[in-house]
Amino acid sequence: MSKLEDLIVAYTPDHRDVWKALNADWLAEGGFALEAKDHLTLDDPEGQILAKGGHIFFAERGGVSVGCCGLIAMADGGYEVTKMTVRPEARGGGLALRLLEACEAAARNAGAHRLYLETSSTLGPALGLYARFGFVNLPPQPTPYARADVWMEKRLISQAKI
Repeated sequence: MSKLEDLIVAYTPDHRDVWKALNADWLAEGGFALEAKDHLTLDDPEGQILAKGGHIFFAERGGVSVGCCGLIAMADGGYEVTKMTVRPEARGGGLALRLLEACEAAARNAGAHRLYLETSSTLGPALGLYARFGFVNLPPQPTPYARADVWMEKRLISQAKI
């Protein structure tokens, strides 16, 4: 395996601190405050995401976590894509796309009918990525985030069970 090989890996307890650091960094970079919902998911990813049927993935470059993305199980059977980031020095190489692909695969494997996300209109590159990945805009939805002013979803074609 090449030292610089990029991998997408699932969360382990060893990722707890880097999960929080990666997300705190992108929020600060975007000029956003850590909100109450952020604290819940960043301080307790096992209880707030994994134990409730969700997933967390990390992008690793040379064995170092340089990005992450969470997938929260929703009451309607869909999954919310949350806390997606890639460190600035690792951007532009397709890691964000690979994180989204891992999230979609996990959601499809669970039989989900959609992916949903909330984001900010100030995050232009992220909005472009989501649109290219098949997300479409939704009308405003209830949200715990002051920064959220864009709501999107990607409908997943249900797989016929044989």
